[in-house]
Amino acid sequence: MSDDHVYLSLAEGHEDDARWAYGTGFESPLHGVDTTVPEGVDATALAAECVALGDDALVLAQRLAEWTTRAPELEEEVALANIGLDLIGQARLLYSRAGQADGTGRDEDAYAYFRDPDAFRNVRLAELPNGDFAFTVVRLLVLASWRLAHFERLLPHPDPVLAAVAAKGVRELAYHRQYAAEWVVRLGDGTEESHRRTRAALEQVAPYLDELFAAHDARAAVDAVLRQVTEEAGLPAPRGAGLPGSGRDGGHTGHLAPLVEELQSVARAHPEATW
Repeated sequence: MSDDHVYLSLAEGHEDDARWAYGTGFESPLHGVDTTVPEGVDATALAAECVALGDDALVLAQRLAEWTTRAPELEEEVALANIGLDLIGQARLLYSRAGQADGTGRDEDAYAYFRDPDAFRNVRLAELPNGDFAFTVVRLLVLASWRLAHFERLLPHPDPVLAAVAAKGVRELAYHRQYAAEWVVRLGDGTEESHRRTRAALEQVAPYLDELFAAHDARAAVDAVLRQVTEEAGLPAPRGAGLPGSGRDGGHTGHLAPLVEELQSVARAHPEATW
């Protein structure tokens, strides 16, 4: 087994990226950035984009948090927790920008804790239960690759805040993708059982791929990553199966409501609390 090739290949161009959680640095990515919505930018569309991307990050972070005390090794528990913190950091910035852009002035807590599940706009792949570790890293590989490709496209966005969030996120997501790719190769090229489980995980994510590309057309970039990683792992690349519906339109699975209820339970029980 050798996963160095794919891991190093995916890392090209991101050699200097920070590999730990959002917030470990002391300078805000928005330091000195003008938060006025520029002329010519559709504020409603900007807010909707920020909410959707924020929901993707928050929901996946909540799923990753469920691995705390349950990961196969302590090192992986720490890694998954830090990836989740990166995503929470992205969600916070995106929600704050949404509140500025839509004119409501809502803060990040209002979006995260005081919306009902049918108001969330995350893609459905993010909300599915964790399953085993193979499914978690396969899903992370897909979502990190897709999100990274989209954030790279947002770097020249005319809204300087969204562009700054994307610049911060690109560095984080490059590591998320590398981490997941390393594990997919390790499991796919490992024992007969780990190979079987990783193949099953790829089959589980396949029906949700088309929804990702309908939301943000990054198919070429994501397909290239998946082909590279699965070939190295001795696995078939997943193919989209056109599952109807979309989380972007509020069409979620039955798994989202319990997740959101748990996420919001403390804030809803103590709505006036200050943390």
